[in-house]
Amino acid sequence: MPAPAPYRPIVLASASPRRRDLLAAAGIDFEVEPPPVQEPRHLAPGLTPAAQAAALAYFKARAVADGRRERTVLAADTIVAAGGEVLGKPTDAHDARRMLRLLSHNRHEVLTGVALLLPDGRRRVECDGTVISMRPMTDEEVEAYVASGEWIGKAGGYAIQETADRFVTAVDGSFTNVVGLPMERVERMLREMGVPRNASDGV
Repeated sequence: MPAPAPYRPIVLASASPRRRDLLAAAGIDFEVEPPPVQEPRHLAPGLTPAAQAAALAYFKARAVADGRRERTVLAADTIVAAGGEVLGKPTDAHDARRMLRLLSHNRHEVLTGVALLLPDGRRRVECDGTVISMRPMTDEEVEAYVASGEWIGKAGGYAIQETADRFVTAVDGSFTNVVGLPMERVERMLREMGVPRNASDGV
């Protein structure tokens, strides 16, 4: 009988400090290796927002896994669907202002695709969705939030775990999904795929 494979922590294919914090808080061992290439700006036409998030997560995971074939790789991508539009990260302050005004006094869905690639070739790609309701924002509030810079690098132009929570009136679904990584889903995926969370669970 072959010896069991040595335990190795998963590789998080992301530069997001929010995703690192969520994994660490859950007691999951990991190393960080951001994808070596930029994600595509345009995907195949006709994809639903959920399919777009899943495809982008898989792209990130694949970009890292191709160079780390002996490791389990986890990646995620978060987008916002509002008013028939898919919102990624704002390109500049003007774009952030536009997104915030679109979200103001409306409901939108935060979608995070999660991709888990294993060394033996198995993979799991899923998507989690959370519906957010926001109160009306005044022009002064929008301008102050844009000036704060919190929107930078945030899908939809806001971060619920920072000061933007004051605009939110209801969260229907996973809160960690809105932050950037649906931990309930990630924990289930790891368990179902037999991936140890840390050294004490290792094989």
